[in-house]
Amino acid sequence: MDFHSFGFHESLLEGIETAGYKTPTPVQSQVIPAILEGKDIIASAQTGTGKTAAFLLPLLHKFLTEPHDHHTINALIIVPTRELAIQIEQNLEGLSYYTNVSSIAVYGGGDGNAFIQEKKALSMGADIVICTPGKMMSHLKMGYVKLDGLKYLVLDEADRMLDMGFYDDIRFIINHLPKQKQNLLFSATMPPRIRQLAKEILHNPIEVNISVSKPNEKIVQEAFVVYDAQKIPLVLHLLQARTFQSVLIFCSSKMSVKQLTREIKRRGVHAGEIHSDLEQEQREEVLSQFRSNRLPVLIATDILSRGIDIDNIGLVINFDVPHDGEDYVHRIGRTARAAADGTAYTLIAPHEQRKFASIEKLIGKEIPKGIVPAALGETPLYQPLVRTQGGNRGRNSRSFHSNKSSTGGRPQRSGRLQGGKEGHTPKS
Repeated sequence: MDFHSFGFHESLLEGIETAGYKTPTPVQSQVIPAILEGKDIIASAQTGTGKTAAFLLPLLHKFLTEPHDHHTINALIIVPTRELAIQIEQNLEGLSYYTNVSSIAVYGGGDGNAFIQEKKALSMGADIVICTPGKMMSHLKMGYVKLDGLKYLVLDEADRMLDMGFYDDIRFIINHLPKQKQNLLFSATMPPRIRQLAKEILHNPIEVNISVSKPNEKIVQEAFVVYDAQKIPLVLHLLQARTFQSVLIFCSSKMSVKQLTREIKRRGVHAGEIHSDLEQEQREEVLSQFRSNRLPVLIATDILSRGIDIDNIGLVINFDVPHDGEDYVHRIGRTARAAADGTAYTLIAPHEQRKFASIEKLIGKEIPKGIVPAALGETPLYQPLVRTQGGNRGRNSRSFHSNKSSTGGRPQRSGRLQGGKEGHTPKS
């Protein structure tokens, strides 16, 4: 099957070819025909499965082949973060390059000129609007948003939006939309609240399940059991011990991001940071540098765990254990993209051991525990079923780390880091 088999408009096929799309992914093969038929969709699909094009392509085809009112908003795509809104807008610009379909991304953090542009598009009409819930709700309260002719609603990463507390905002927006429209809901997971939301807004939906809560097999995964105070020294060691072209580090708090970035820079490594204290223009500039390989190391909060679309990340480090297995899969899924191999390291403090054990259970795999350099001192045993305040110290841990590995549970006696492929050493 290729994209010609969907019967897409010729101008859209030109955009598909220019964008480099060759063969439809599984989610595209299942979702596109249903959307073209006008069906409501509830799809379970992770980032990296091609779901963005799965809804953009049929919407673009409909705008090219069916009559619609140019003086209203015709399609509304609601996403959890401005980063994802920007990414979808960029994908849309590429796919629609040979068409006259109009679009705009609406999200927070812009200046006065951005607001004027948003207000003009929302009041005079646009074919496709991509927005974050809070920003769209703010515009709606001002009373000029033209939604009476809306024909398509897309909720992307719906589970993430609910996790971020946007349920009431989404309901507020939906209450301003026409009852008769095509509804498309995409979510990496399907918890009860997503099912309830789907029941409220979807009409006889077709259900598509693509998401699998397992990491890409090409990702070499490894974990290090340490105390909190050993995390930064270990990250510094990992960056020096192996060579990777591009490194993405996730932290659970902006304080950790700032502290780790400061220490990495002190070692002479060119590193950048992304967190909520930065202005949107600053975030975009840092991300642009990272995407173009001008910035070899990027430290970020979970704001980038989904939605970032960069193909050359060689190493992902979880400075903190993710909240759950799905977040773990999304984080490490930033590497090993576009047929490349990748490596993922996770640092586990004593209070995070039970959480990490739950992740191992979810993905159905025990992650090998790597050797912590003796110079960093004694390390905790990996005992996730034991409740401790600070973790137990492993005996003789200066000569070997006593954690069990997935290779038979034998202690690892070498100080050599396990896993990972060599690339290019980050340079300052």
